[in-house]
Amino acid sequence: MKKIISLLIVGTILTGCAGKGGTEIEPDKTLAEIYQSAYAELEDKNYETAATQFLQAESQFPSSPWAADALIMAAYSQYMDKDFAGAIMTTDRFMRFHPGHKDVAYVLYLRGMCYYRQVSDVRREPGMSAYAMQQFQQLVDRFPKSPYAENAKNKINILKNYIAGKVMYSARADMAKENWPSAISRLQSVVTGAQETVMTPEALYRLTECYTAIGLPEQAIGYGQMLKLNFPDNEWTKKLEKKAEKVGDFVQKAE
Repeated sequence: MKKIISLLIVGTILTGCAGKGGTEIEPDKTLAEIYQSAYAELEDKNYETAATQFLQAESQFPSSPWAADALIMAAYSQYMDKDFAGAIMTTDRFMRFHPGHKDVAYVLYLRGMCYYRQVSDVRREPGMSAYAMQQFQQLVDRFPKSPYAENAKNKINILKNYIAGKVMYSARADMAKENWPSAISRLQSVVTGAQETVMTPEALYRLTECYTAIGLPEQAIGYGQMLKLNFPDNEWTKKLEKKAEKVGDFVQKAE
C-alpha cells in the first residue's frame, strides 16, 4: 500500500505524536513501525493480529494524520477475519472522530458489507438486512459518484428481493393455514412496497388465489388484470391464464 511508504519516510517526525493531547507515556515503537508490522500481518492474512496492531497505532497516536487510516485498516482486517461486530465498532469510532474524512464512503460501504454478510436464509429472521440497506442507501445518497455507489445499489436491490422473499415465504405459510387476512396483508405489502423486486408477479398471482378463496372474485380479477398488464410475459401470468376459469376471465377483462 502506498501509504506505508509515506509512513516510513515520515516515521521520525511522527514518533513524538503520542505526546500531544496530554499523553505522558511514550510507546515502545513509532507509529511507522507499528503500522508496518500491522500491514505485514495483514499481508500474511493474520487478520486478528493485524487488526490489533492497527488499533494500537490509532490509540497510541490518536492525533496523527494516520490515525483515521489505521482505523480503516483495522476495520478491514476485522472484516476479513469475519469479526463483523468488531469491524462495526471500529467503523463507529471512525465515524465519530473522522466524520469529514475523504474515505467516509468506503467506511459506509464496509459497514454495509459487515451487515450484509450476516444476512441469513429467507426462511429465518432477516435481522441484519435492514441495517445493511441503511448503510448502502446512505452511501448512495451522500456519495452518488463514489466508486462504491454502483455496487451499493446492486446490494440494495439484492436486499430488497431478499426481504420480499422473506415476506412471500411467510405469506405462503399463511395461505397453507388458510389465514387469508394475514396472507393478503403480506402480499399487498410486496405489491405496494417492493414493486421492483422479482417477487411482485407471484404476489399478484397469490392475491388472486386469496381473494378467490374468500369469495371476492372482483378483487381477484383486479389483481389478475394488474398482473397481465404489468408482466404480460411472466411465468406467473401464464400460470394465471391457465387457471382463468377458476377466478374469472382475466385475459379478456385485462385487454
